Amino acid sequence: MTRPGPAAGRRQTADSDSAAWVAPVGAPGLPLEAGPTRDGVDLAEWARTHQDTVRDRLHAHGAVLFRGFGITLETFGEVVRALAGEPEAYVERSTPRTELGRHLYTATDHPADQPIALHNENAYQLSFPARLVFGCLTPARTGGATLLADTRRVLARLDPRVVAAFTERGVCYRRTYREGLGVSWQDVFRTHDKDAVTAYCAAHRIDVEWKADGALRTTQVRPAVAVHPATGERVWFNHAAFFHVLGHPPAIRDALLAQFDERDLPSHTSYGDGRPIEPAVLEQLRHAYDAERVAPRWRAGDVLLVDNLLAAHGREPFTGERRVVVGMADPLQWAEVRA
Repeated sequence: MTRPGPAAGRRQTADSDSAAWVAPVGAPGLPLEAGPTRDGVDLAEWARTHQDTVRDRLHAHGAVLFRGFGITLETFGEVVRALAGEPEAYVERSTPRTELGRHLYTATDHPADQPIALHNENAYQLSFPARLVFGCLTPARTGGATLLADTRRVLARLDPRVVAAFTERGVCYRRTYREGLGVSWQDVFRTHDKDAVTAYCAAHRIDVEWKADGALRTTQVRPAVAVHPATGERVWFNHAAFFHVLGHPPAIRDALLAQFDERDLPSHTSYGDGRPIEPAVLEQLRHAYDAERVAPRWRAGDVLLVDNLLAAHGREPFTGERRVVVGMADPLQWAEVRA
């Protein structure tokens, strides 16, 4: 199935030579780096005019790093709309973010000294963005790269028996929201109304349990492998390792396990039928991500367009100010990509 580009309705007629005004730089890879070949190129205008070029480069490489356009917070929103479509609200949150404009956010407010493991945005949700657009306003003094990994290649590295088990069973995501621990349910669902949360979860196939102490437990089962709707390629697309308690740094993991049993952890995963994911399988998943991980360094004004199915992303720890913003767009449903 081929989906239209996110801004197909706004295409403009242009001189065919203008496609070459933004061209690849250096060797192809993940991400593909592209920059202007002449002065005064407006990235948003060029992207609106050359949707097919953007799409083809994105599908071939999984991510495109646009460098040399001097993007600012004031111009970032228009670039997001041109590259990916109208940005969507961030719901069912798993990390704290600050909204900087309409549906434009800090990439994360996660502590700077902690890494963020590779993952695909909102893969645990019934609906998720097909495209992510990151913009670097201020690079970190040290570290702070937005990590990437090709999910086609991650999948190819996994034992076929592991893939078959996840394909058959899916992934069960269990989250428990408590006051003062992690992101609150009020922030996750953007409401203080318990009935509204219950209604949202019913509509999105999420089981809800309100605890006597005021905590909320949610449980949902999603597939683990997706088929890209445009390229037809199978990809590893889930949070099985990312949300699992063993995915935390040892100090955090040990503190959580000392305080809670598995059912009450802030987040945890199992196979979709409830069986535990074996530690050896989790280790295999981490090795596959690590083997494909790349860490392109940010420069001020950079824009990184990511196909959310073809490339997982994460973040290095960092020092310094680091201001990276993100817009998420072009929503997809699991029904459109299920393997």
